[in-house]
Amino acid sequence: MAKKKISRKKFNKEMARLQAELCALQDWVVRKRLKVAVVFEGRDAAGKGGVIKRITERVSPRVFRVVALPAPTEREKSQIFAQRYILHMPAAGEIVLFDRSWYNRAGVERVMGFCTDEEYQRFLLVCPEFEHHIIGEGVILIKYFLDVSHKEQKKRFLARSKDPRKHWKLSPMDIESSARWWDYTEAYDAMIRATDTEHAPWYRVASNDKRAARLNCISHFLSMIPYENTKNELPPIPEPQPRGPDTPDELSFRHSVPELF
Repeated sequence: MAKKKISRKKFNKEMARLQAELCALQDWVVRKRLKVAVVFEGRDAAGKGGVIKRITERVSPRVFRVVALPAPTEREKSQIFAQRYILHMPAAGEIVLFDRSWYNRAGVERVMGFCTDEEYQRFLLVCPEFEHHIIGEGVILIKYFLDVSHKEQKKRFLARSKDPRKHWKLSPMDIESSARWWDYTEAYDAMIRATDTEHAPWYRVASNDKRAARLNCISHFLSMIPYENTKNELPPIPEPQPRGPDTPDELSFRHSVPELF
């Protein structure tokens, strides 16, 4: 029996509660100088960006940082594969959200032939050790794979094609990913079997229902880092200083944006 979809009202209420908890987690991470890295992988149109947006829209960008790297440059292609990702690892008091990650090698690069078979096999062999090293340096590493059905993926691609606000989300690579669904299935299955380790396990997020996926993923993320909800002691708001005799009524701007609305 299919689950009943979450209403918008209930979703907004639960999301407000979770976002308040994310603010508490944020304060705790800063206070305890924790280093947190969260990897978001999954099928195209599975909702990675939506989850990340909900996590970050009510917190400080000085603590929560999103990393979504473009295709590597020629120089980066000649470097150690993980080198450009290491540069973005969190410092003390930071939470870094990777919107795709080093796992590009096991996904799109594998399927589209952007890496050799030797490079791919070496990645699967070395990746668990790479993540073990990251964790050994004090980083809390959490990995999510957003899993959407082929039918739902095609539905979302169609919706993007009809909405000019979402055209930027629909690239030729996205279309190809739908056409090569089973190639990606094989690649992702091999990736998960090789890199789902005790020290850095994968967590699947069922993503056919966007609202449920967002609530479930954020709830799980909050459960992965023990924190205390400490009360912030806000400073009192002072009385305004007296106005000086030469202070103008308004700022002396020469140009203003037309007030069309």
